[in-house]
Amino acid sequence: MRKKINLWNMVLLFVVFLNSPVIFADNPSHSDTLFYQKANQFLDHYYFPVHPSLATELGLHQYDTRLEDYSKEGVKQHVVLLKKYAASLSKISEKNLSEQAQGDYELILNTIRSELLTLESIRPWEKNPDYYSSGVSLDAFVLIERQFASPEARLQALIAREKGMPEALQAARVNIKNPPKIYTQIALEQLPGIIKFFQSDVPKAFSAVHDPKLSKQFATSNSAVIKALFDYQAWLKKDVLPKSDGDFRLGAEIYRQKLKYDEMVTLPLDQLLALNLENMRQNQQEFARIAKELAPNRTPEQMLAAINQNHPAPDKLLTAFKDKFSYLIDFIQQKKIITIPSPVRPIMEETPPFLRAITFASMDTPGPFEAQAKEAYFNVTLPETNWSKDKTDSFMGQFNYPSINSIAIHEAYPGHYVQFLWMHDVHDRIRKVLGAMSNAEGWAHYCEQMMLDEGLQGKDERDTKFLRLGELLNALLRNARFTVSIQMHTGKMTFDEAVDYFVKEGYLSPVAAMIEAKRGTTDPMYLYYTLGKLQILKLRADLEKKEGSTFNLQQFHDDFMRQGFPPIKIVRKALLHNDSATL
Repeated sequence: MRKKINLWNMVLLFVVFLNSPVIFADNPSHSDTLFYQKANQFLDHYYFPVHPSLATELGLHQYDTRLEDYSKEGVKQHVVLLKKYAASLSKISEKNLSEQAQGDYELILNTIRSELLTLESIRPWEKNPDYYSSGVSLDAFVLIERQFASPEARLQALIAREKGMPEALQAARVNIKNPPKIYTQIALEQLPGIIKFFQSDVPKAFSAVHDPKLSKQFATSNSAVIKALFDYQAWLKKDVLPKSDGDFRLGAEIYRQKLKYDEMVTLPLDQLLALNLENMRQNQQEFARIAKELAPNRTPEQMLAAINQNHPAPDKLLTAFKDKFSYLIDFIQQKKIITIPSPVRPIMEETPPFLRAITFASMDTPGPFEAQAKEAYFNVTLPETNWSKDKTDSFMGQFNYPSINSIAIHEAYPGHYVQFLWMHDVHDRIRKVLGAMSNAEGWAHYCEQMMLDEGLQGKDERDTKFLRLGELLNALLRNARFTVSIQMHTGKMTFDEAVDYFVKEGYLSPVAAMIEAKRGTTDPMYLYYTLGKLQILKLRADLEKKEGSTFNLQQFHDDFMRQGFPPIKIVRKALLHNDSATL
């Protein structure tokens, strides 16, 4: 369920007024003014109303009682509206726009093209049963994730949404046609957790509500959703799974288009693969070199097992993260890595019960238009007190000290949370809402390497080497995703070959490799971590070459943040003022 939130919850935005200005120039041209009028019409009259759960996540609560239209007719209407707005925007001459507006023009037009590609060509509404069951769970989740209104008001909104959920699941029976077997299997794997979410977590979230009338309405609507989910599960098992013979692969042409629209990357796929492979081999060689210094006779798998054994006790985990935050902040300020716009730290807490099954560490930040629930939370999932020692030790392995370092960098300092803090300086409404995963996740992944490159150390030399091994393991996982995403979706790699690739090249266990390969079938663009990191590294190198001795790392990072989170191509043009290649 968490993955469905995608960009708007991961990109980490700041609170602004809905009608904040969108033009940087003091004297905007007529073309700029016309473009932003049309762009705001698209956001207000299509984007937010059609994606009400996204609007809730962004902090636009006038849409809280709405449910996405999952019907086939709804899909058709969305396509008509998207084409209407694309045609309207296309009438504006891009060359007459300011540089800022040109970037926004490309961003919003590519967003429209990406949605059209999804609805007309990729067609998850027709191919993916999980699109519906996880979809309705997200519709509920965003109403309980943050306390932006009273429990009573949020429960009223949930009831309104729940009333439409059985119909949404019924729409799936009309829309679903020959899905890939792996998609039906994933949906069936997800459904027990989704059902439990509505049976247990949702009622607990509103346990403080004591209005008998409201409680009765909720009991009725929630029971109907649970029944509809059980019926949906039975239908998938009996009728859909035996006939699931579809193909999850996008194919090379659709993959190229999606990469172009989502990330504004047009480099041929074979060249992208070559760049990633070169980076992967460098990471593997560096891993082997450091591992040999630490333990000459251990394999990568043995080194990983050794790393996982070194972790804090469960009751010391939150303290370990707090201490790491303090250390990272001091290092950032001492080394002048990036300006941290606010001294306010995220609130450290144990992951709420309704999130523990789907995340072990996450940053929960408010949307750009959220006016009430403005706190940012760093959630950490702790092992249950009734677990056996072996299960607890296995679980805590993912919180080994190198991982704590990488997680803290990636999620908070100077990763996602710092990017969130910078968003208050972005007065461009479009860039507060739309962006690219290669920017958001690319930045956080870049930070994992950059902080160590700039001299971040452990308590001693040996500990510092283990920190680097942890960073390299994360990098190799992302390298493997990069290759698998392209090769699997262009027919060059089977699912089983993808699993083997994660084991051999990404140094994952077979169980973890299976999970990663499954994710790749439904998340074809999960190459964006390494893709973004490599683009940022090239941008930095090109800027250093251009500026020479005047280049300043903190200035580069600050200027990068000021752009919001658009595709790196847009950031690159703003910083270099040219259209040179991003890779």
